[in-house]
Amino acid sequence: MSAVTRESLARDLRTLGVGPGQTVLVHASLRSLGRVQDGVAAVAGALGDVLGPDGTIVVPTATADNSDTSRIHQERTRGMSDDERRCYLAAMPAYDPATTPSTGMGALAEHIRTSPGALRSAHPQTSLAALGPGARFLIEGHAADCHYGEDSPLAKLYKSEAAILMLGVGYESCTALHLAEYRYTAEPPTRRYSCVVSRGGLPVWWSYQDVVLDDRDFAELGRALDLTSQVRKGHVGCANTRLLRFRETVDFAAEWLATWRITIM
Repeated sequence: MSAVTRESLARDLRTLGVGPGQTVLVHASLRSLGRVQDGVAAVAGALGDVLGPDGTIVVPTATADNSDTSRIHQERTRGMSDDERRCYLAAMPAYDPATTPSTGMGALAEHIRTSPGALRSAHPQTSLAALGPGARFLIEGHAADCHYGEDSPLAKLYKSEAAILMLGVGYESCTALHLAEYRYTAEPPTRRYSCVVSRGGLPVWWSYQDVVLDDRDFAELGRALDLTSQVRKGHVGCANTRLLRFRETVDFAAEWLATWRITIM
């Protein structure tokens, strides 16, 4: 199989419907694209070529390991003694938007996050990064006690008529669906979250209450979304790809969750 190139990726993206000036929230599995000549730089370059100077790329740059409750944290601390766990928690570094790597978000997200001119939101667990003229508007003001709700970049993406691009990933990776978790009921269930933040230059554990995030039914929600006319499907490189309208996706998801989700207590 011949290598996938920056030019072929750009062509595929245009065929799918990505165009100049759009704001696009991107989720990507590089492996699914096939053998890409020049790797992640070619993928980011193709997105930039298609969106042009007026377009903005947004990626999730979450840090689930900055937590005492996440699945990643629980896996890393499983089997530790009480003393070992106390030492592990005491040594965890504070979140720094400029330097803390994302956790499990993929090579493209890290490439965008570390690109010159990119901005990253301040949330210590569920940050997003953006590159392009809309980045400052989208990224600023991400409240530390609001993962993906009305005081997060997702609410701004909703208002901005953004698009969602899913390159070789399933709906369980679709960050936009979390905004619907804040909207599907007047009083969504909440829980305590804890993470390490910087206070006076020192790492400090901080706790807050926010909406329960649960992606276990996102795949089923996605199967319902796929039956609608709003999802554009195609291939970018070798990857099965979807392009969706952000606002319509969140509205559909909120209605679906209101009907089908069992409330989590």
